Amino acid sequence: MSAFVTDARSAHAAGVERLLESYRSVPATDTVRLAKQTSNLFRARAKTNATGLDTSGLTDVIAVDPESRTADVSGMCTYEDLVDATLPFGLAPLVVPQLKTITLGGAVTGLGIESSSFRNGMPHESVLELDILTGAGEVITASPGEHADLFRAFPNSYGTLGYAVRLRIELETVKPFVALTHLRFHALADLVAAMDDIIETGRLDGVRVDYLDGVVFSADESYLCVGVQTVAPGPVSDYTGQRIYYRSIRHDGPAKGDRLTIHDYLWRWDTDWFWCSEAFGAQNPWIRRLWPRRHRRSSFYWKLMAYEQRLHIENRIEKLKGHPQRERVVQDIEVPIGRCAEFLDWFLTHVPIEPIWLCPLRLHDDGGWPLYPIRPRETYVNIGFWASVPVGSTEGETNRMIERRVRELDGHKSLYSEAFYSPEEFDELYGGQSYRDVKRRYDPDSRLLDLYAKAVQRR
Repeated sequence: MSAFVTDARSAHAAGVERLLESYRSVPATDTVRLAKQTSNLFRARAKTNATGLDTSGLTDVIAVDPESRTADVSGMCTYEDLVDATLPFGLAPLVVPQLKTITLGGAVTGLGIESSSFRNGMPHESVLELDILTGAGEVITASPGEHADLFRAFPNSYGTLGYAVRLRIELETVKPFVALTHLRFHALADLVAAMDDIIETGRLDGVRVDYLDGVVFSADESYLCVGVQTVAPGPVSDYTGQRIYYRSIRHDGPAKGDRLTIHDYLWRWDTDWFWCSEAFGAQNPWIRRLWPRRHRRSSFYWKLMAYEQRLHIENRIEKLKGHPQRERVVQDIEVPIGRCAEFLDWFLTHVPIEPIWLCPLRLHDDGGWPLYPIRPRETYVNIGFWASVPVGSTEGETNRMIERRVRELDGHKSLYSEAFYSPEEFDELYGGQSYRDVKRRYDPDSRLLDLYAKAVQRR
């Protein structure tokens, strides 16, 4: 029997009605947008005075069904709230993006990834059906058998084909602990070869692997982080206080073990926003002791980053120091695993950013996702790098250089941050005519922004 059904479904229905009322109140000549309190986008947007849609009633877990291992979730529900609802049943989403305030709708329309992606793909592959508010102002249910064109085009559409109102997703059983092995490598080619072997066999030393990601600190210091679920009791580490997770990975020997609760494993990166909390001084031991624990989380760092983006604090400081201005390079890209070492060698030579996150993935659905057309059942590696570099002679010089290299290596990049593609390049990479056909059908009056306008022109 499902949990939380009656009251949650009634609250959800009321939230949908408020959403529709707010849609109907937007003048026909205005672009429709969401009114969101949080965001995980790193893309500047043009200012607008338009009233956003009311999503205040769409933040809850509607139901968890332990028997079918599914959950019905409102589109603006965060993964933090969903995990809190599923773990008591020994269940978790198939992919839990690494930051707590990422929403279910956001992870599907904007893509997501984590260390289970080498076996479970991306979050949208575990969606069984979803209700979408389209640009025409209708809430329709999309699934592989109903409005399948919208269902397939929705991932990576970033709200330009509609907004997820409700999602039904698959869950998987999980054990209470995760045993970690951090494997050190002195050559990137060796790391990639070991990663490929684990993915192909699903095992390390004969033991099933549940989670796999990695960190590159330099060309001769990199790690694979291998996670195995376990019921074995024992001491666990805590990286929500003074200890910092990514620093715990580093060691001199070939392998190092660790243990976390499943809850703390899923959120191991959130306390320090991977390693980006260092930019705010939160990794300084003296500051960290005074930093409230409730503010050691990505959502708070994001608020600080929003101030920086608005006030350009970093560039003001650099100017006072007589240093050049900075270009933000905050990107996640995917390349085929056979080109991974090649990209990393190039990146470490040309872009002064480290550490670098690695997360392998395989899409399993052969039906195709036209707005992010990476090949199913082939291994790609997500490579994430988040920092800034001195500006070049042209706007976005380093980001443009990375885009060119990713294309040369038959890769793609996520659209949550700045993009500099021409319309022709963008068409080739992100759906082109397939996108326009679905756009015309479900947003005939162009009430929602166009994907190129949103992702590249930053409207």
